Amino acid sequence: MLLPAARCPGTFSRRSFLRTGASVLGGLSLANLLRLEALANTLRTSPKSVIVLWLWGGASHMETFDLKPDAPSEYRGDFSPIRTNVPGLDICEYLPRLARLGDKFALIRSLHHNSPGHVNSTHTILSGYPGALVEGGDFKPHHPFIWSVATKMLDERAAGLPPYVTLPYMRYQGAAYLGRQYEPLQLSADPSAANFQPPDISLAVAERPRFGERMNLLQRFDSVRRDMDQSGTMDAMDGFNRRAADILTSSAARDAFDLGREDARTRDRYGRHPVGQRCLLARRLIEAGTRIASIDFPCVPGQKAFSWDDHASVWNIFEQMRIRLPMLDQVVSALIEDLHARGLANDTLLIVTGEMSHTPRINYYNGQPGREHWAQSMSLLLSGGGMRMGQAIGATNSKGEEPRVRPITPTDFQATLYRWFGIPLDTRFTDHAGRPVHILPDGRPIEELL
Repeated sequence: MLLPAARCPGTFSRRSFLRTGASVLGGLSLANLLRLEALANTLRTSPKSVIVLWLWGGASHMETFDLKPDAPSEYRGDFSPIRTNVPGLDICEYLPRLARLGDKFALIRSLHHNSPGHVNSTHTILSGYPGALVEGGDFKPHHPFIWSVATKMLDERAAGLPPYVTLPYMRYQGAAYLGRQYEPLQLSADPSAANFQPPDISLAVAERPRFGERMNLLQRFDSVRRDMDQSGTMDAMDGFNRRAADILTSSAARDAFDLGREDARTRDRYGRHPVGQRCLLARRLIEAGTRIASIDFPCVPGQKAFSWDDHASVWNIFEQMRIRLPMLDQVVSALIEDLHARGLANDTLLIVTGEMSHTPRINYYNGQPGREHWAQSMSLLLSGGGMRMGQAIGATNSKGEEPRVRPITPTDFQATLYRWFGIPLDTRFTDHAGRPVHILPDGRPIEELL
């Protein structure tokens, strides 16, 4: 259905994007820093870690990983597929670096769900439970997202490192009834900026004991008092002072955030732009001991808006894809290469996805081509994690409209991740009403990957 000219709630202008969130300590929010898992609540140890490249707005499968060159012209679009180094595993012509790495990634081409909007689709993909149909507003998830569950259930991988980081943030994320301590640390500063400095989270040894007192913390970080009061962190600060102090005083954390320690050629390989340097920073954090690092990928220089939400009413999908796809090719190939070159491929899983896809059939608005919201078929890329690579799982029909082979749901995908993490699928938590709720309502692990 052709949407009206009014902007979809998922389409962010540059000004709206820059207004979101407070920037503290160079972008490192102390309020979020204090929302860390308490050691007493951990369940088990695991070496597993995840890098999530989140394609906010929903990248069209028809322009990325599931092209249909034989479909009618009103479906197939402007781009052609190219071969990867795995026979039969074709991807978009604007992803040539990835094509050389086909044996090191897997595609799920039959992922599907029924949530129609950005907020409820995000909730569905990351919690397994469908979100409310009402979009917009101050979104609070009804169920915890998988990354918060993993943060609660698994012990820290390394002392002094935040267990869960988002760069710059993950829209509509949340721990729901698990508690805000299982939400991520958010780093809003742009690591590609010339004046970027690692957050000043190291302190003189003589000053460290003073961080056990709330008033002393407030005096030292007076500029964040408003952020802390609005977020409610003041009420929870006492329980997390020790963990916050561990990170604030950790040289390991500061070193991980310091991109100046990277070889200039490596920084160039990722790209000297916000997405590239955030991906590199995510890799450094994972390598140092962070468990989950999520990069939001709407920010592309030259793009008209900060989203993959390619409605015909807002911009030309093919024009914008020609800007985005080479950057996607650059950063994903760099991450995959580093997972293998640095010995991370067995225990670190790279996930490239968004909350939905866009309609297989092209729509037009005043002659401008675009695609509208569509979740009945979408693609997802995985690399590493010790999983089986070099394959495509599932297939859509000849027009890319719906799964034809091996339909996979978000709960199947999450069940796969929970098993991989070592978290039992019968795990339950108590919700705000005091009722026991399973981490997933259903779902079976994808055996082809494990």
